[in-house]
Amino acid sequence: MEKFDIAVIGGGPGGYVSAIKASQMGAKVVLIEKDKPGGLCLNWGCIPTKTMLITAKHYRDILKSREFGITGIDTTNINVDWDLLLKRKDKVVEKLVSGINMLFKKNNIEYINGEAEVLSSNELMVNNKTISYKNLIVATGASSKLPEIQGIDKGIIEGSFIDHKGIYSLDKRPDEVVILGSEVYAVEFATLFNAIGSKVTILTDKTSLLTSFDLELSTLLERQLKKDGVKIVNAANTMVFDGNSLTYVRKEKEHSISADKFIYLSGLKANTESLNKLNLNLNDRGFIKVDESLRTNIKNIYAVGDVNGNLPLAHVASTEGIVAVETIMGIDSKMDYNLSPRVVYSFPEIASVGITEELAKKRGLDFSVGKFPMAANGMAIAESETNGFVKIVSDNKYGEIVGVQIASSIASEMISKAAALMQMEATVYDLIKTIHPHPTFSETILEAALGAVDKPIHI
Repeated sequence: MEKFDIAVIGGGPGGYVSAIKASQMGAKVVLIEKDKPGGLCLNWGCIPTKTMLITAKHYRDILKSREFGITGIDTTNINVDWDLLLKRKDKVVEKLVSGINMLFKKNNIEYINGEAEVLSSNELMVNNKTISYKNLIVATGASSKLPEIQGIDKGIIEGSFIDHKGIYSLDKRPDEVVILGSEVYAVEFATLFNAIGSKVTILTDKTSLLTSFDLELSTLLERQLKKDGVKIVNAANTMVFDGNSLTYVRKEKEHSISADKFIYLSGLKANTESLNKLNLNLNDRGFIKVDESLRTNIKNIYAVGDVNGNLPLAHVASTEGIVAVETIMGIDSKMDYNLSPRVVYSFPEIASVGITEELAKKRGLDFSVGKFPMAANGMAIAESETNGFVKIVSDNKYGEIVGVQIASSIASEMISKAAALMQMEATVYDLIKTIHPHPTFSETILEAALGAVDKPIHI
């Protein structure tokens, strides 16, 4: 029987990063993945979605080409080729999967393609082979959760109802789609399909979209989606599916909606089937309970990524993996979820780190808010990307930055600066003394800091 210091189950962002970090720190490591390295994010989530959204953005930019002084393009005769779009997506994914395989070899990680079954707190079986380990990192991820809709099972069998994975198997772009959900993926797929020409409706039982984000951010994006032609139906309940029609109740009235495809993006359930022989503590949603160092109730077993349900984001899973490995190797390491940036890759993008203005009020903090609009920024005007703003929340005792919210065409890039400042416990006074290049989008962060202290310069 082969013995390892650390066994990792799952090759997604939490699992493969755990394995690499553990090997770099001198541990003997085995990683087991039943599908492809990269997990949900690389193969069916983050990377495919963003790759397709990039095409949608280029398409949108071409349609606006005359605005930028470019002539000679017949914008009435261009479209997005769905087959070519998927082929490009596949090419990007395959390149990154290949890169992970190379990293396994480079870092002397034993990689096994197969489905693991945990036998005890020190043994597992994969491909009829028993493996012994000192520590186990569970990174088995999560799967789509079916919404409570009467008749959905028949819809799935007939192919009318699909989840995010089903999108990549479509043989053509659907003319009409209904997206069930209200959070990040629902908004991103609505953005994608709307941009490339599909008629899109977002249907949710929530009263608004992106309820976990700053209210001003979610309101701005909801208005933009409506302006772009996306229909948003909030507070829809008691749904029944029959044929290609979905009936729902809103404000005590019954409504029906039809579409080529209904896409459900309504939550996750933890993948814990391979762990049934362990007595792991689960929370009330069925996710594995962990402490801030990712330990479970079994001292040598850790759970990282979507399977613990803390914050289902790829970059969070990778950070959790590093924290778990450092803990195993004797380093006092802990997660700080407050410093984990969250992004929606919409048009414009929105991003957030730390606490929102609403949460600061709820906690009774003594705080200030500095806000600056993209419409007053030179680079945003030059790029014709003026819908958005930067908001900084700072405490009044020291001026420490405790939250940043951004709506911008490049919010995903800008938010890392905010996270780094917060990691260093920087203040708005530190920020306003930092010279920013001009013209740049990042100047809006400086202006928002000036607003938190006194007044911005350029409004």
